[in-house]
Amino acid sequence: MLDDGNGTRPAQASVPELVERIDEGLRARSRPERAAGEKAYLKSSLEHYGTSVPAVRAVVLEVIKPLHLGHDEVVALAEALWATPVHEHRQAAVEVLEFHVHDLQATDIDALERLLRESRTWALSDSLAASVVGSLVEREPDLTTTLDRWSTDEDFWLRRAAMLALLLALRRGEGDFERFGRYADAMLDEKEFFIRKAIGWVLRDTARKRPGMVFEWLLPRAHRASGVTFREAIKPMDDAQRAALMAAR
Repeated sequence: MLDDGNGTRPAQASVPELVERIDEGLRARSRPERAAGEKAYLKSSLEHYGTSVPAVRAVVLEVIKPLHLGHDEVVALAEALWATPVHEHRQAAVEVLEFHVHDLQATDIDALERLLRESRTWALSDSLAASVVGSLVEREPDLTTTLDRWSTDEDFWLRRAAMLALLLALRRGEGDFERFGRYADAMLDEKEFFIRKAIGWVLRDTARKRPGMVFEWLLPRAHRASGVTFREAIKPMDDAQRAALMAAR
């Protein structure tokens, strides 16, 4: 239920009303000239308003931050936004889930998997995987078995999500690098650009705090890594590490 935090109920706002408020805010900040280019760049079949990501986030927070949404309302609002074939509505759904990520439960993982499968673009799936699924998995470590399954799924967006769900913890100098390493090793020979990019991205961000660990992992695999993976991974390395890795290619 919506609650004002003092035990009293403010004027009730239904999920459709919240969607309408968010839509009004998104339209008010739309840029038609941006919409056409973004739709083409993302090869999207959705309608685009041309609202920037920071503007989408601002609209969502403006609407939901004053409210005290419960778990069921958070999920219902995200689902209602996602169901609309508008790119910015789906971005708003991700923002709702990210803002309320600590209200999500392990049982929500199936719904999150469905959203990831329906994303079909990094512009939706990456935040969903890293910020939403990643945070949930950190709180509910048994969900790593779901990531294991995703890592071998035929849908490369799910395989990418399995790696990105580990990103934020690894970026902090924590996290499960052994699990990421298993995923990445199995995908290292893939031709899909978004898989290659994700491997390099996670290696790069991990190496910023633990370059030695990433160096030791990459050295025997340097000859297998694609150019985009390799270039990203070595960015935080020192000159000696880079030279050794280059020689191993």
